[in-house]
This record gives sequence, structure tokens and C-alpha cells, in this order.
Amino acid sequence: MPRITPTLKRRETNAEIIHFPADLSPLLKRLYANRGLSNIAELQLGLQALPNPKQLSGIDAAAKLLSESVREQQNVLVVGDFDADGATSCALAIRALKMMGLSANYLVPNRFEYGYGLSPEIVAVAAEGSDQWPKPDVIITVDNGISSIAGAKAAADCGIKLVITDHHLQGDELPVAAAIVNPNLHGDDFPSKCLAGVGVIFYVMLALRAELREAGWFEQQGIAVPNLAELLDLVALGSVADLVPLDHCNRVLIEQGLRRIRAGRCVPGIRALLEVAKRDYSRVVASDMGFAVGPRLNAAGRLDDMSLGIECLLTDSEDVAGEHAAELDSLNRERREVEAGMQTEAMQAVERILLKDSKDMPAALCLFDETWHPGVVGLVAGRTKDAIHRPVIAFAPECDKMLKGSARSIPGLHIRDALAAIDAQIPGLLGKFGGHAMAAGLSLDRKHLPRLQIALAEYVEKHLAEEHRNAVLMTDGELTLEDIQLDNAEELRTAGPWGQAFPEPVFDGQFEVLTVRQLRDNHVKFTLGEKGRSELADAIYFRFSGEVPQVGDRVKVAYRLDVNQFKGRRFPQLLLEYLERVG
Repeated sequence: MPRITPTLKRRETNAEIIHFPADLSPLLKRLYANRGLSNIAELQLGLQALPNPKQLSGIDAAAKLLSESVREQQNVLVVGDFDADGATSCALAIRALKMMGLSANYLVPNRFEYGYGLSPEIVAVAAEGSDQWPKPDVIITVDNGISSIAGAKAAADCGIKLVITDHHLQGDELPVAAAIVNPNLHGDDFPSKCLAGVGVIFYVMLALRAELREAGWFEQQGIAVPNLAELLDLVALGSVADLVPLDHCNRVLIEQGLRRIRAGRCVPGIRALLEVAKRDYSRVVASDMGFAVGPRLNAAGRLDDMSLGIECLLTDSEDVAGEHAAELDSLNRERREVEAGMQTEAMQAVERILLKDSKDMPAALCLFDETWHPGVVGLVAGRTKDAIHRPVIAFAPECDKMLKGSARSIPGLHIRDALAAIDAQIPGLLGKFGGHAMAAGLSLDRKHLPRLQIALAEYVEKHLAEEHRNAVLMTDGELTLEDIQLDNAEELRTAGPWGQAFPEPVFDGQFEVLTVRQLRDNHVKFTLGEKGRSELADAIYFRFSGEVPQVGDRVKVAYRLDVNQFKGRRFPQLLLEYLERVG
């Protein structure tokens, strides 16, 4: 299987000239400086460090309209999205409104019937009403809506007021709505442009609470003023799962949510999902949200209906949450099987493209197979992109004529902007599209696939700077064998939260292989050390695809320092991400 070998490069920052607290360990000073932190304020992760909600444009209009809806007990319908961010956003909105005295309902489009967002078809379903909801007076979109021009018009035609909350980039035209709250609107002054959809609706609910408090609503109704911080477990899960950059605002939101989960103060659904993933809620970190909980929640939207995931997050029953979590875990196992087959086919397609070596590969790839599942193409695009260090769009059939695509990019290339430029250059080539710098979704007439492949490769060739064309694995330098100890591993686990744009520390170094043992699924365990030294380092490389070194070989490795817990014993372990023999 073709795979680009990254070049190791060390981050270079002088932590000595930055004013961190004197009692902060030298290791953390170095790591924080390497991630661009420069003062004590950026280390403060209390709620008081959050930006003021009023800095979000449109939030006052949204709060006033929703305050009226609560006070008049109007019918409110939340229209969500079918990923983890959409599910947590939906659950948060329903829970927050209930805390403020309004029973709202939700509708999440089935991706296989209606596609993404507030489409006219979904508005028609909403307006018709059902056993689950009456015709809404107000629709709130969460994690979608900024590109729903036709859907917004359909809502207006039905006499439904529309509040859009979203975080995706706006296009040339905005939908017409009673209020739009999105930190990425042109001219918006909110200091964080990285909020996930669940972060945006959390801020809207903060503004709504303030509006209702000012109107005397809680006092009149004999309702305790709700503590919305209780919902930060949902914000943490949705934000990490959506891979938003962890700027200061998001680190505060995620850290506060993780603290509540560790204290057992989370919705039963999150705790149940952690349990089926065999994770200890009391020791949870951001990566558990991203690699254990998020994928199980996402599996519902990828293969079935995200309503199952939302119900898991909405129930207050431990037993019901456990049943939902078990079903989601089963769906996730099915998703992994589907993805594995698609990934094999994708890499075989890449091998067919290669002529001699990776230099012959196009600057970007469009991959398609008639048998692929539209709910899993994003994962395939991401894993293929990681393997070959090229922007990748993976497509699956949507209907006889159209394809559904999911794009993943590499540092230095804004994939949504690339699609917008191609759309402007070749009108009519693309169907609907939208997204972020690193990920986007689109629809495409299948007859246009060859033309898109050429146009995308040409755009990337022209716009991707030379320094971004080769895969680079950034490290934080070396740790000595004396530094590879349990205390440091424990400190690193809780020193985050680590994530997108605030990466978990990776170190590099050279060691001698003292023992080696091959496990199932191409996992390889090592004991690393130095001749004549008593200190040893336990290490493991998951899914290693290279030639396994032998005892006595000297190797250069890049690794994360983690804590391994086995049979009641806790010890430091190196999680290898790069390995090469050096002698």
C-alpha cells in the first residue's frame, strides 16, 4: 500500500522568554510555548475566561425571538445535522429550552433521503407536523443553515420564523432569517472563529437565559435560573468530535466539560458510551471524546438515523442510555467493517494511479466506487489523505445521476475555498458544497467527475505552497529516559485539552531495541533503552506497516507519552507514530 513517509521536524520556541508561572514545570513551559501560548491568561481555563456572548452578531435578535417563544409557549422545532456536532447541538438546545420552561422538539434529516441541512423538503416535513411535533412557529437550525437559501425561503413561505445557528463558512449569499448567529459571518466581532456548532448554540442559550432573566420569567414561573454549565459535557463532546481548532475559547469549553464528566456530572448517554468503549469516565481526556465516544455517536448518522444518537444524549434514564449506547456500539462495529473494505479499495485505486513512486501521483485525488457507502466516504477520504499526503475527495452514489462527495485536505490548502474557486471558474460543474479549511462536502453529477479531478489537481498544483507539499510530523524534541516516567505521563494527560491546532505532544529520539514482540492486527510491542542503562521504555506501534526491527537494532522514533493501565498497574508507555532504523 502506498504511504508517504513524513519528515520529522522539531518545533522551535524559546520558552525562557515567555512569562509563565514559576511553578509550571519546565516540560509544560516548553510544550505550551511550542503551541503559541505566551502568557498566564492563556492558561486560565475557568468559565470567566470565556468571551461575552454579546460579541456574537445576531445573538440579541435570536435571544429576543426565542424569549418570546418561551414566554408564549410557542412550538419550537430544532433542525439538526447527522454528525456528532449536530447531535450534541440538538440535544443541548432541547435540554436548555426544557431547563427554561419550554418543551421543544427536534427533527434531524436522514442523510440518505434528504441530504444535509435545512432543505425545502425538510421544511415541508416540518410544516406538515407529525405525532412527534406540531407545525412549528419557530425553527432553530443547529450546526447547519448558513447555506440553506432555498430552505429559508420555504420556511418563510410556510409562515415559520427561522433562527439559524451555524459555524460553517458563509457563501456569497446569506439565507433570509429572523436571526443568524455564526462567528464566521463576515464582519462578526466574536474573538473565536473556531466554535463548533454546539458551541454556537450554547452561546445562544446563554443569551436567551439572560433575556428571560431580564424579563422576570424565571421568578414569575417559580423556575430556578438554570445553570447552563451543566451542559458543557455536550459541548466538549461535540467540539472535540468535530475537530475544531482548540483556541483559548474552545479549550475552556472542552476542559470545563471534561471536568464535569470526570466528576460523574454528565448526561447518562455520554457515560454509557464511555462504558461500551471501555473508558473510565473518571479519567476521561479529550482524545476519548474523539476516538471512543464521537465515532460511536457518528455511526448512527453514517449508517442509520442520527435520531438514535440524539435520543441517547437526551434520556435521563441510565438503563435507556445503556440500551442506546449498545446499539450505537454495534453500528460502529458495522461502520468499521464497511470502512475497512472501502479503504482497501481506495488504496488499490491509488496504487493504480502510481506509475513509479509517489512523485507521479496527481496533486489531488478524486476517488469513486459504485459500491461505496455515502455515510463512510468522509472517513475513507481522511485516511487516504493521511496515507498519501494529498487532498482527497471520496465519492459514493447518491442516486442514478448524482454523487455524494466528502473532501479532506492537508495543511496549506483550504478545501472549501478551492471548491468555491473551481465553482466560479467552471459554473455548473459542482452541485451544492460547503465546509471548512480541512473538510468539505459536495454533490456532483457523475459525468463531471473526470473534469473535477483535473480542475482540483490543477488548483492544488497552483496554490499549494512548496513547504506544504511534503508530509511533516512536528515534534517537541527529545525526552531523556529519566523523563519517561509515570508522573510526566500523568501530567501530559491532564495538561491539555489537546486536539486540533493544539496538538498532543509528540517527542522524538533514538533508542536501542531491547525486546520486540508482534501482536495481532500488525501491532508491535517493544522495549526500548540504551546499552549499559537500567532505564527502559515500554512502547507499542499500532498497525505498523513497515519492516519490523530486530533486537539490537538502533531506531529513531517519534512517540506520544501515555499511561498504560493493565491488571491494576499503571506505567508509562510510548505510543509510536514513526519508526526508522538508524543502525
